Amino acid sequence: MATGTGSRRGRAKIMAPRKHGPEFSAEKTWSELARNIREIQDQNASNLSFEENHRFAYNMVLNKHGEMLYSGLKRLVAEDLETLATRNIVPHFPSGTKDPSVQSGEDDLLLASLKAVWTRHINNMVRLGQILKYMDRVYTQTAKVPATNDLGLQLFLKHIIRPPIKDHVLAAILNQIRHERNGYVIDRSTMKGCVDVYLSLEGDMHSTTIYKLDLEPAILKESESFYKREGEELLNSSTAPIFLQSVEQRLKAEEDRVHHYLSSHTKPHLLQILQDNLLSPHLGAVISKENSGLDAMLDNNKTDDLSRLYRLCVMVPQGLPYLKSALKESIVRRGKEINGGSTEDDFIDVEGDLESTDKKGKGKGKTRGPAPGIQPAITWVESVLGLKDKFDAVWEASFQKDREVESAINGAFASFINMNEKCSEFISLFIDDHLKRGLKGKNETEVDEILDKTITVFRFIAEKDVFERYYKGHLAKRLLHGRSVSDDAERGMLAKLKVECGIQFTQKMEGMFTDMRISSDTTRAYLDHVSKTTAPEIELGVIVMTSNAWPMNHSPSSCILPSVMSKATKSFEQFYFSRHSGRRLTWQYSLGNADVIVQFKARSHELNVSTFGLVVLLLFESLGDGDFLSYQDIKDATEIEEVELKRQLQSLACAKWKVLQKHPSGRDINSDDTFSFNDGFSCPMKKVKIGLISSKVENRAERKETRDRIDEERKHQMEACIVRVMKNRKHMTHNDLITEVTVQLTSKYHPEPLAIKKRIEQLIEREYLERCEDRKSYNYLA
Repeated sequence: MATGTGSRRGRAKIMAPRKHGPEFSAEKTWSELARNIREIQDQNASNLSFEENHRFAYNMVLNKHGEMLYSGLKRLVAEDLETLATRNIVPHFPSGTKDPSVQSGEDDLLLASLKAVWTRHINNMVRLGQILKYMDRVYTQTAKVPATNDLGLQLFLKHIIRPPIKDHVLAAILNQIRHERNGYVIDRSTMKGCVDVYLSLEGDMHSTTIYKLDLEPAILKESESFYKREGEELLNSSTAPIFLQSVEQRLKAEEDRVHHYLSSHTKPHLLQILQDNLLSPHLGAVISKENSGLDAMLDNNKTDDLSRLYRLCVMVPQGLPYLKSALKESIVRRGKEINGGSTEDDFIDVEGDLESTDKKGKGKGKTRGPAPGIQPAITWVESVLGLKDKFDAVWEASFQKDREVESAINGAFASFINMNEKCSEFISLFIDDHLKRGLKGKNETEVDEILDKTITVFRFIAEKDVFERYYKGHLAKRLLHGRSVSDDAERGMLAKLKVECGIQFTQKMEGMFTDMRISSDTTRAYLDHVSKTTAPEIELGVIVMTSNAWPMNHSPSSCILPSVMSKATKSFEQFYFSRHSGRRLTWQYSLGNADVIVQFKARSHELNVSTFGLVVLLLFESLGDGDFLSYQDIKDATEIEEVELKRQLQSLACAKWKVLQKHPSGRDINSDDTFSFNDGFSCPMKKVKIGLISSKVENRAERKETRDRIDEERKHQMEACIVRVMKNRKHMTHNDLITEVTVQLTSKYHPEPLAIKKRIEQLIEREYLERCEDRKSYNYLA
């Protein structure tokens, strides 16, 4: 029984196994194992015993002869590799011929030999690793030497991938890549096998592969030289589409090459070389290439080529800026050509009966063209819309709806549209023409599409207050003359303008519609009233316009009315004032029109003329056959302003339907002309409109007058904005005030800082503001 501080179970002592058989001999064991290793290297392993060879290696390590085993293995592998190099690789070194086909074949043989040697070596090392597992697990870890597999890689690198083999193999790989780039077919499987060799071997520091150290830099250097040369050749010898196709094919080919036999880590470097040598240096020149560049692609609707251009542009940093700049230049150039067709300052105002229909309905349903006086405006807007549609289609189909490209396109349109000083007037005339005639026969979807297109162009206008002035004038004439084809379309257009510019923009225009509705009720009430009393000799329809809502001259129209017309107006005044106190009516005869039945020799016709035209016609009612009135007689009898009187006489005596005869005949009205009633007037239609063209492009004098009025309005707008801002802020620096006023007015127009400064000076003089002592800021004076 054991004694001590505590009892414990005794452990059995492990004794070394008895050795049976003859004494172990390291030399003899190694001799047997070495012979078998050579058999394995010679591909004769099928007759060998795995257990026997494994026991040989096990016993050598177990009996402390691991170093002998390891050194012997290293020597045998090195000898085998030297033999393989001498027998299988060196004989296939290229001869140096310059014949591409011969050279490609020699390179292929060399690479195939390398691949075969590598495959054989790897297979041998796998078999050796299996029988030397105990050595790898015990000896190599203790001795801190590479395991069997790693030793095989190091020896392969030392004895195979070394000069001169290394130089020839690198050259062969580069040659094969070059041959493939030049259009020849190569053995990609062999190339992949050789590249895998480089990927499997590591350098001395074990930090990176031989591929990364030796092969990839050589490939990249060769690629840079190749593509730099090709870029220059392509630029000089090919059109822009072919250049782009070639570049895209090269990019795809390099990606394919990387996928099949190069390392995936090489892909970004190769693509960067293509971008730096094919795209970046030549992209600008390709885009601007004459007869084949961007302009030619756009002209010929080359959607695929434009898509390819976009895809390549987004690959390089300067590509998209190049494309946007070229698009802007192309659009502005095309826009200037469109503007060139509208540079005349004065357009002929062709007057005449443009809208007559006979009693049988001939011509109904036909779409008439725009009045000749506004044709330049219609043509300009349609051309702009056509150009916009073209570039929108290109943007959608070829530029992948890129927002940066869209912004560039819109900026270019805004640029050339605002170069045309008549742009606001033209767009308003275009809308006016469509709302008067262009929407007939169209469904709601088509109407909405047309209105959306006009809004598209409207967005580009910088001076929206100028457009507002023209649009209000055209809208007023449509409403007063009953020329709108659709009240829904009119209100739809106002709704779109309200969305774009806010309620302040359309407030007065909506007031016009309110006046029209109220006037309709007032007229019905008036007619009901006179029907119960003494009805006037003529039927009167009146539109009562709120003075601040309508863009008309509020001074009374100069005209002496015939007694029958004068009685009718006084009758309406009495009725109106009986219902409204404290109001004042000012008659605007220049805006009215009348239907009158006139008896000619052949038949009677119902003529639609302006109010002034009716006044003039009634002068001839009491004249006998062959009697004349001179221009001065008519002027004295009516007191119509001279400019307006000449226009009225032109429409009655010089246009298509000559109700009066002018003596001498001619288009222009002179002060010594005389006029007589044209009793022989004939027309196949019962109803005839003798009207002035209400919408036309302004001439130079009219445009100057409009511009002066707008400039005057802007002064008041700037002052109101300055006061509004200062009332809210109380104190502001000069620069902050300029910035804030500019921001608030930008929705209508872009005010010049100098103009704002002048308005500030005026407000200081009128004691709305005061300048602070620092001379750089202002205070608001309550």
